[in-house]
Amino acid sequence: MNKKRLQIEQLDRKLKEFKEAAQVTQPTIGWLKTIRVSLGMSLQQVADRLSITKQSVQEIEIREKEGTITLNSLKDTANALDMQLVYGLVPKDGTLDDLIERKATELAIRIVSRTSNTMKLEDQENSKQRLQKAIQERTAIIKNEMPKSLWD
Repeated sequence: MNKKRLQIEQLDRKLKEFKEAAQVTQPTIGWLKTIRVSLGMSLQQVADRLSITKQSVQEIEIREKEGTITLNSLKDTANALDMQLVYGLVPKDGTLDDLIERKATELAIRIVSRTSNTMKLEDQENSKQRLQKAIQERTAIIKNEMPKSLWD
């Protein structure tokens, strides 16, 4: 097993832990305000813990709700709420391997289609089975080589 493949498998195992968390929807008023209110903490109490004004805490809560908060600010505010910020990225469609497979197949189809069109013009068209096999073979090569063009 090559080094890149091993890295992807190890990272996939780590990201798997976040998959369930990705299904949780953010409260409409944001996590910070929801947690603060649920804990019964006032704006002033959070402000005192952060050494800022309560208006600044309100602004932080608004920025978090709108998605414009910085990670540092979110981390600091979470800490003031005696919480821990957990941050992760989750592939949209399953695993990293699934993502690589999809992108490699897309690239393989483009490559094989170009060749197929040229052969068609020369009256040497391949059968659908042969084209499918060529796409599968090219996909395997692309997945193994992981060229930068995979992400173009």
